[in-house]
Amino acid sequence: MSGLRMLQIWIATAALSTGLAVPRLAASVQTFTGKVSDTMCGAKHHEGIPPADCVRACVKHGAKYALIVGDKVYTLDTSNQAELDKLGNLAWEEAKVTGTANGDTIAVESVSAAK
Repeated sequence: MSGLRMLQIWIATAALSTGLAVPRLAASVQTFTGKVSDTMCGAKHHEGIPPADCVRACVKHGAKYALIVGDKVYTLDTSNQAELDKLGNLAWEEAKVTGTANGDTIAVESVSAAK
Protein backbone atom coordinates (compact mmCIF):
# COMPACT_ATOMS: atom_id res chain seq x y z
CA MET A 1 0.00 0.00 0.00
CA SER A 2 1.35 3.42 -0.88
CA GLY A 3 2.23 5.98 1.76
CA LEU A 4 -0.42 8.36 0.42
CA ARG A 5 -3.15 5.71 0.70
CA MET A 6 -2.09 4.84 4.26
CA LEU A 7 -2.18 8.54 5.17
CA GLN A 8 -5.72 8.85 3.73
CA ILE A 9 -6.89 5.84 5.74
CA TRP A 10 -5.29 7.17 8.90
CA ILE A 11 -6.90 10.62 8.45
CA ALA A 12 -10.32 9.07 7.74
CA THR A 13 -10.03 6.82 10.79
CA ALA A 14 -8.97 9.73 13.01
CA ALA A 15 -11.82 11.92 11.73
CA LEU A 16 -14.43 9.22 12.28
CA SER A 17 -13.09 8.36 15.72
CA THR A 18 -13.11 11.99 16.78
CA GLY A 19 -16.66 12.49 15.51
CA LEU A 20 -17.90 9.48 17.43
CA ALA A 21 -16.13 10.50 20.61
CA VAL A 22 -17.79 13.93 20.81
CA PRO A 23 -20.58 13.66 23.38
CA ARG A 24 -24.02 14.48 22.07
CA LEU A 25 -25.81 17.27 23.84
CA ALA A 26 -28.71 15.95 25.85
CA ALA A 27 -32.04 17.55 25.10
CA SER A 28 -33.09 19.75 27.98
CA VAL A 29 -36.24 19.32 30.00
CA GLN A 30 -38.56 22.32 29.77
CA THR A 31 -41.94 23.35 31.12
CA PHE A 32 -44.61 24.36 28.61
CA THR A 33 -47.85 26.10 29.56
CA GLY A 34 -50.83 25.86 27.24
CA LYS A 35 -54.30 24.50 26.63
CA VAL A 36 -54.81 20.72 26.57
CA SER A 37 -56.33 19.56 23.30
CA ASP A 38 -55.92 16.61 20.94
CA THR A 39 -54.03 15.94 17.72
CA MET A 40 -57.18 15.40 15.67
CA CYS A 41 -58.80 18.79 16.29
CA GLY A 42 -55.91 20.93 17.51
CA ALA A 43 -57.23 24.37 18.37
CA LYS A 44 -60.59 24.01 16.55
CA HIS A 45 -63.20 21.60 17.85
CA HIS A 46 -66.48 20.37 16.42
CA GLU A 47 -69.54 22.53 16.86
CA GLY A 48 -72.32 21.25 19.05
CA ILE A 49 -70.33 19.63 21.84
CA PRO A 50 -68.19 21.28 24.50
CA PRO A 51 -64.48 21.37 23.51
CA ALA A 52 -63.43 19.36 26.60
CA ASP A 53 -65.82 16.56 25.62
CA CYS A 54 -64.50 16.72 22.04
CA VAL A 55 -60.90 16.33 23.29
CA ARG A 56 -61.83 13.27 25.34
CA ALA A 57 -63.83 11.72 22.47
CA CYS A 58 -61.00 12.24 19.97
CA VAL A 59 -58.47 10.63 22.34
CA LYS A 60 -60.86 7.75 22.93
CA HIS A 61 -60.95 7.24 19.14
CA GLY A 62 -57.17 7.14 18.75
CA ALA A 63 -55.90 10.73 18.76
CA LYS A 64 -53.14 11.74 21.17
CA TYR A 65 -53.37 14.58 23.64
CA ALA A 66 -51.86 17.85 22.44
CA LEU A 67 -50.81 21.11 24.03
CA ILE A 68 -51.61 24.41 22.34
CA VAL A 69 -48.91 26.96 23.12
CA GLY A 70 -49.60 30.19 21.26
CA ASP A 71 -49.97 29.24 17.58
CA LYS A 72 -48.10 25.95 17.99
CA VAL A 73 -49.70 22.54 18.65
CA TYR A 74 -47.43 19.99 20.33
CA THR A 75 -48.25 16.28 20.38
CA LEU A 76 -47.91 14.95 23.93
CA ASP A 77 -46.11 11.62 24.02
CA THR A 78 -46.70 9.54 27.16
CA SER A 79 -47.93 6.09 28.03
CA ASN A 80 -48.03 6.85 31.77
CA GLN A 81 -51.64 6.24 32.79
CA ALA A 82 -51.50 8.74 35.67
CA GLU A 83 -50.35 11.50 33.31
CA LEU A 84 -52.98 10.49 30.71
CA ASP A 85 -55.66 10.70 33.41
CA LYS A 86 -54.45 14.18 34.40
CA LEU A 87 -54.56 15.27 30.75
CA GLY A 88 -58.12 13.92 30.47
CA ASN A 89 -59.15 15.86 33.57
CA LEU A 90 -57.52 19.02 32.18
CA ALA A 91 -59.06 18.73 28.70
CA TRP A 92 -59.43 22.21 27.19
CA GLU A 93 -57.93 23.81 30.31
CA GLU A 94 -54.56 25.44 30.92
CA ALA A 95 -51.87 23.02 32.00
CA LYS A 96 -48.15 22.92 32.68
CA VAL A 97 -46.39 20.07 30.91
CA THR A 98 -42.80 19.28 31.77
CA GLY A 99 -40.83 17.26 29.26
CA THR A 100 -38.39 17.22 26.39
CA ALA A 101 -39.41 18.74 23.07
CA ASN A 102 -38.34 17.21 19.79
CA GLY A 103 -39.85 19.16 16.91
CA ASP A 104 -43.63 19.20 17.41
CA THR A 105 -43.64 16.45 20.06
CA ILE A 106 -43.10 16.69 23.81
CA ALA A 107 -41.99 13.57 25.68
CA VAL A 108 -44.03 14.12 28.84
CA GLU A 109 -42.48 13.78 32.29
CA SER A 110 -45.22 15.46 34.32
CA VAL A 111 -48.53 17.30 33.98
CA SER A 112 -50.20 19.74 36.35
CA ALA A 113 -52.88 22.40 36.23
CA ALA A 114 -51.57 25.86 35.37
CA LYS A 115 -52.00 28.25 38.26
